[in-house]
Amino acid sequence: MLALIQTIVLALDLYWWIIIASAIFSWLYAFNVINSRNQFVNTIGNFLFRATEPALRPIRRIMPDLGGIDISPIILLLLLFFVRQLVLTTVAPLLLS
Repeated sequence: MLALIQTIVLALDLYWWIIIASAIFSWLYAFNVINSRNQFVNTIGNFLFRATEPALRPIRRIMPDLGGIDISPIILLLLLFFVRQLVLTTVAPLLLS
């Protein structure tokens, strides 16, 4: 059971960093810091979009319009933190005892 809990926590941590990378990439793309015509950059952007958009889309639908400011990644990071802490402090002690 410990291996399963550690795997879940690792997956949550990896997704945490993918969300942060996606937010940074979107800023760099919006301000034309990176070359959007580059095949490698386009591949990375496509991967980050496909990995994060299914989780961010429902949050964006619920959130009110904030005038171009997208705080859905922050809300998703808070939810991931909550789930991670729930697994470590509540679920893990119950399964390991």
